Amino acid sequence: MPLPFIGKGPGWYPVGALLYLGYEKAPFYHRMDHAKTALITGASSGLGEAYARLHASLGGNLILVARREERLLALKAELEQAHHVTVHVLAKDLAEPDAPASLFAEVERLGLAVDYLINNAGLGGQGSLAERSLEDDANLLAVDIAALTALTKLFLPRFITRGSGRILNVSSIASLVPGPWQATYFAAKAYVTSLTLALSEELRGTGVTATVVLPGGMRTGFEAAAKLEGTGLAAQLTQSPDDVARRSYDAMLRGRRKLIAGTPLLQRLLLRLVPFAPTAFVLCVVARLHKR
Repeated sequence: MPLPFIGKGPGWYPVGALLYLGYEKAPFYHRMDHAKTALITGASSGLGEAYARLHASLGGNLILVARREERLLALKAELEQAHHVTVHVLAKDLAEPDAPASLFAEVERLGLAVDYLINNAGLGGQGSLAERSLEDDANLLAVDIAALTALTKLFLPRFITRGSGRILNVSSIASLVPGPWQATYFAAKAYVTSLTLALSEELRGTGVTATVVLPGGMRTGFEAAAKLEGTGLAAQLTQSPDDVARRSYDAMLRGRRKLIAGTPLLQRLLLRLVPFAPTAFVLCVVARLHKR
């Protein structure tokens, strides 16, 4: 959809850029004629729960994956009653090395065809690389990188053979910069962004798409799990996961490669300047955000 008329000549270009960054298209999604099945990891709370609620509200069936089975069962009962959809609950700890293969095997055993794979599960953590335990960082890498990659590789051949399917990987704006005092998390999200963009090109012409969403700071309880309370970074976790879910779900259906969501306009503008800023300056700014 074209931008509203804002004037002529080069002097109006910056104004046009500002309007474009703040401009949002009408939603692409609508209630489904034929139910699609979405597999969502990390579905028991936060952004994953928001994806589940949105997909169910459109008439879609669900496979909900997370560690906390009781939370998933409560969500299943609520969504099935409210939207008359079918919800399967598969409680898995994706930090376990065999969890992705076990999950895939269970989906196959149940005879379920996954249409949308939403890799949302992720771990974070505050602290210097030297201070954080090897176990904590190993679990973070297992969930944020290994499980996401394994699930994508396991379901992808089915999508390609069928000639349809959508993959949505949840990264973070943290993937755009190095992150002192969250070095492993920032690096893991950089992997997710890079992997998904590369995959989106490999899938060209197959009927399958891969989308990566880079959310800003959301109110999901992540700050407590990642031990960020009291830091400058925690103070920026103000955005609604429902809005991020809505915008990124829409981007997935449109087949977009990348979406930055849940960030104020000024923050989006600053993020575009990061590649041109001195590395020492970027590191200093990010480090200060982690101070209490």
